[in-house]
Amino acid sequence: METTIELIRQMVYTQEKMFRNATDLLSALDLQTLARVTGCTTQLQVIPCSSSCLLDKYRTISGICNNRQHTHWGAANVPYVRWLPPDYDDGFSIPKGWMELKKYNGFALPLARMVSTAILHTGNRNISLDSSYAHILVEWGQWIDHDMDLTPQSASTSSFIDTIDCSSSCYNRSPCFPIQIPEDDPRACESERCMPFFRSAPACGSGESGILTGQLRPREQLNSITSFVDASMVYGSTESLAWRLRNHTNDLGFLAINQQYSDHGLAYLPFMTKKLQNPCTLTRDQSHIGNKSDIPCFLAGDSRANEHLGMQALHTIFLREHNKIVSELHQLNPHWSGETLYQEARKIMGAFHQIINWKDYVPKILGPDATKQHLLPYKGYDDTVDPRISNVFATAAFRFAHVTIHPILYRLDENYTENPTYPSISLHKSFFSPWRIIEEGGIDPIIRGVVLKSAKLQTQTQMMPEELTEKLFQPKESLALDLAALNLQRGRDHGLPSYNAWRRFCGLTQAKNISELIQVFNSTYLAKKILAVYKTPDNIDVWIGAIAEPLLPRARVGELLACLLGKQFQVLRDGDRFWWENEGVFTKQQREELSKVTLSRILCDSTRIRRIPVDVFSRNQYPNDFVPCNSSVIPSLSLAPWKEKTTETSCGEVPKVERAHFFFCKTSIHFECNTGFHLIGASSITCNPFTGAWSSAAPTCQENISKSSSLLITMLVTICGCVFIVLLAVIGFQRYRRRDKGMNKTVIKCGLCIK
Repeated sequence: METTIELIRQMVYTQEKMFRNATDLLSALDLQTLARVTGCTTQLQVIPCSSSCLLDKYRTISGICNNRQHTHWGAANVPYVRWLPPDYDDGFSIPKGWMELKKYNGFALPLARMVSTAILHTGNRNISLDSSYAHILVEWGQWIDHDMDLTPQSASTSSFIDTIDCSSSCYNRSPCFPIQIPEDDPRACESERCMPFFRSAPACGSGESGILTGQLRPREQLNSITSFVDASMVYGSTESLAWRLRNHTNDLGFLAINQQYSDHGLAYLPFMTKKLQNPCTLTRDQSHIGNKSDIPCFLAGDSRANEHLGMQALHTIFLREHNKIVSELHQLNPHWSGETLYQEARKIMGAFHQIINWKDYVPKILGPDATKQHLLPYKGYDDTVDPRISNVFATAAFRFAHVTIHPILYRLDENYTENPTYPSISLHKSFFSPWRIIEEGGIDPIIRGVVLKSAKLQTQTQMMPEELTEKLFQPKESLALDLAALNLQRGRDHGLPSYNAWRRFCGLTQAKNISELIQVFNSTYLAKKILAVYKTPDNIDVWIGAIAEPLLPRARVGELLACLLGKQFQVLRDGDRFWWENEGVFTKQQREELSKVTLSRILCDSTRIRRIPVDVFSRNQYPNDFVPCNSSVIPSLSLAPWKEKTTETSCGEVPKVERAHFFFCKTSIHFECNTGFHLIGASSITCNPFTGAWSSAAPTCQENISKSSSLLITMLVTICGCVFIVLLAVIGFQRYRRRDKGMNKTVIKCGLCIK
């Protein structure tokens, strides 16, 4: 929508130098048509929620209707929520730093790359290790982040004005917002004057498309996945992806696994469809792999699954865990359909993530004092609480852990020592390299490495190792990115208010001069270093200011991050109708079993690792702090409370329906036909305990139409569809002229965009 409006505006403005706004160019009918064909109408419309029992029993895959009053809250593809109004250059859309000579509070804003090199850059060998926590704490932070937020980039990768590719342009021309490299930067040269950066996609109804809602609203960004902690990185946040991830060779609710390779019988993730531009083949040195075939990227519920080996390993773990749960549920309830098995396993997996995150991860990050202050005891679901991810959380606050990443990815053998065959590697060599899992020992060595080895300790003098500032996502000899600069540029792209503004939001003091900044950071060295770059405390970007603060007692964040993270985790819990402790989501017996879950148990059950710490997040010494996986101190939970009692009701036995499965939902019994059959009659029946009679006759399952008939119908529909599209294309691309208020305007109507 925005791309089309901007293209039309630029085309006509360039020619006639008079029309600046979309409303000057397009009528209300034109805008409505454009909104419909670009999908904006669908994104803005209110979705009614059915009263179906299933909507009370299971989450929708997109998160829609979790809140029945505000159906979009927490759903995929809705804007992030703002806790403070955005701070754009023009108050509307243009990010700070867009105009090079503009001053803020009397000073120019420093380049994002300059901030990175002057304040954050740390040599790989100059880091300190965390004496309290293992690196899996860092891995879990990224894992759970991928369950909560994903910001899509602009749909266009070329400048609207001159169609120059953003990857090769160093000019700020929407959607290009390149990260400029200062002249005195070690990487500055003729061929490397900037790093490519694409602006995040705007939400419909904001920015240029704000006129659709009847008022001009500042640019907002989208969260393309569900906000809820629901294991969406395993299952996806759209129906189409969720369907692709499932095993359709049987009706047992399994997730699909790799059909070409396995870890000696243990499953790997399936592969993505091979493409010409496959980033997971660019990381291989072709001269050293002989005749081995190219290994594509893995397919998972989140598009970032292949970013590095740690993420690939966790995705593999929870794929196996889902299929393990499904197998056990099938043994307990052989009458359940594959859909019921899938949904129940997905529900349990979501609870696993909630419990591990809020019980074992969040308190370690916030520290005991801040946890008590910001995470009050759970009192039940509150439908007035907005559970959406905030823009500042996704774009700045939860990126704090980037400065705790170790520059080495350790791979260890069965005795937790260096693996001589497949030794540890520099972090940048693990980016987009699933082939290392397939060909270099599987996921077990990686899991052992993150469990035993320490996280990097964030200190005020050792922030981000050069693996991330100089070698991020570097395939072969291509330009490497800078994670710190990306974080800063993204914050400006999203219009995040300054560090001081967020301290004011949290009720904290704001530094106005060097002496006050020294007090806030408790460091003369760091305060002077930051002020030398920013010139004034009011210009400090929120991300750099937040990670620069001293850590709270027994925490891994400072006071601002504790406030922002604590607020987000509280609303995610209290505003989730399917929170595992909410009455009616699980039975009391089921909650008792779920409360036993630990990441240690899941790792034991889904790998061949035989000794592990009781608390994998804490720093442990091998072998003293490691116990056998079959030890009682790492309890296994029983799925026995999920067994349905299906023999008798007050109306007698549940009616038997041939070629169908059934399950209970509150007081009703729901029937589902086996694959290849469709249901005739009522899909659910209810027993009247007073009369002892069923509400209606049981349904029947009828075989679907034959494959030949189905093929014939498909062909006819396809032919008709193609004819219809051709007709629309012919009509839709016609140019027409119209006269409006004495001025000639040429408007190009594009009804469809056909790939």
